[in-house]
Order: sequence, then structure tokens, then C-alpha cells
Amino acid sequence: TFNRWMKIKNFTKSIFGKIKISYPQNLETKKYLKKINSTKINHIGNLKFIENKLPENSKEKKKLKKQFKNRNIWVATSTHLGEEEFCAKAHLELKKRVKNPLTIIIPRHIHRVPQIIKELKKLNLKIETHSSGWKNLKNVDIYIVDTFGETQKFHEISSSVFLGGSIIERGGQNPLEAARYGARILHGPNIDNFKEIYKKLKSIKIAIKILTPQKLASSIIFKKNRNIGKKIKNIGTKIFKKIIKELDNIIKNEFEKT
Repeated sequence: TFNRWMKIKNFTKSIFGKIKISYPQNLETKKYLKKINSTKINHIGNLKFIENKLPENSKEKKKLKKQFKNRNIWVATSTHLGEEEFCAKAHLELKKRVKNPLTIIIPRHIHRVPQIIKELKKLNLKIETHSSGWKNLKNVDIYIVDTFGETQKFHEISSSVFLGGSIIERGGQNPLEAARYGARILHGPNIDNFKEIYKKLKSIKIAIKILTPQKLASSIIFKKNRNIGKKIKNIGTKIFKKIIKELDNIIKNEFEKT
């Protein structure tokens, strides 16, 4: 985006020079804003750290936990073409290491589910979908979530979450929702969209970069670290308080002008 703006450099500087104050989500954006003549910048933090928890459906949560209680589950979320096969190969490796593993895949685009099933069946894996009613998961290898709005509750019950869009060159997906629930975050090398977030997660030893299905399988754990989840929430709370304070000052100044 910055490169496109710089093609009309003079016009860009005249536009951004009129902005009274900017609140970039990260230091990289702050650097670019300075280059395009945004004079007043206040880097408070990334709003994505602030928890936006949906109302909990305790009945559905209990049902889900009961269904998976005898399985060692892990989740691959927001996956793209090629990443489902990558995770399926990790599942095959995982079967050599642990009893009763179940890989839950949540594709970024659910219209791809028939194609995903077709590809994974070539690996001789037993596959079930969430929409089918999942009455019996015995011997099921891959469980595909093919419905909308389900991601959060699967993140909540999983101890390891692989974030898609990171093996392919898509820039990665936001890992914070899964991290808030104390899950270990696993990702590929392509995380340009969330570089600073991943840097923070690595500093508190929650994120691991993986390059092969074998490394993915060996990095999966089945016990949550609740303390890590609390750390993420605390970061979000601090940012939220700073934002409220900033908004209060802006409102106060506007009233004083009148």
C-alpha cells in the first residue's frame, strides 16, 4: 500500500499532512506514516490484542468437549490450498507418536471442502465434517469444520493451533484469538501481516515456526498453558485502558474549545 501511495508522492503528502493525529497498529506503520508527512503520531498498540469474546454457549461447549473427550485433538485454522495436505501429513506423523489423535481443520473458505476431502482421501485418511452431525468419530482422522462462525469454540478446546496462510505466501492470519485461550501457536514462515504480533508471542514463548509436517507433528502439545492466555489478555487490557484515556482527552479538548 505504501509503495502505491508513493507513486503520487506530492498528492499523498498533502492528504496525510491534513490528518490531525494517527494511531498506527504497529511500529512499521508508524515508520511509513512519518515518510508520508503524517506529523502527529501516537502508537498506543494493536487493537487486536483486546479481547472481543462472543457470548458463550455453555451447552454447545459441553457437547463439543464431550464429543472429543477421548481424542487428542489439535486445530489447523484458516487454512488455504495446499495447507490442508500439509496438516494431514502432520497427522500421519502424529499417529506414530500419540494415541487417538484427531486433526480438526477449519478452512479459510468452506466452499473448498469437497476439494479438500478429495485430496485428503488420497492419503487413506478417514474424514468427517462438522455439518454431518458427527455422531461417531471413532477411527476418524480428519474433522473438517464446514460451517460459519465456529472457529472460536474450537480454539477454546484446543491446546495447539496452526495458523494457515503462513505456509503459502498469504501473510498469515491473526493468532491472538487462539493464544488468548492458552493454545500453543504454530505457523509457517510467511507471517508478514502480523510480524509484530508474532514477535510478541515468541517473546513469551508461545509461537513456533514450522517448515515441515514432521516439525509440526513434533511441536503439537495437548495441554493448555492458561498463564500464557492471561498474559495476552493483560496486554489487551493495558492497550484498552490507554485508548480510553486517549479518547477521554480528545473529548475533553473538544468541549473546552466550545
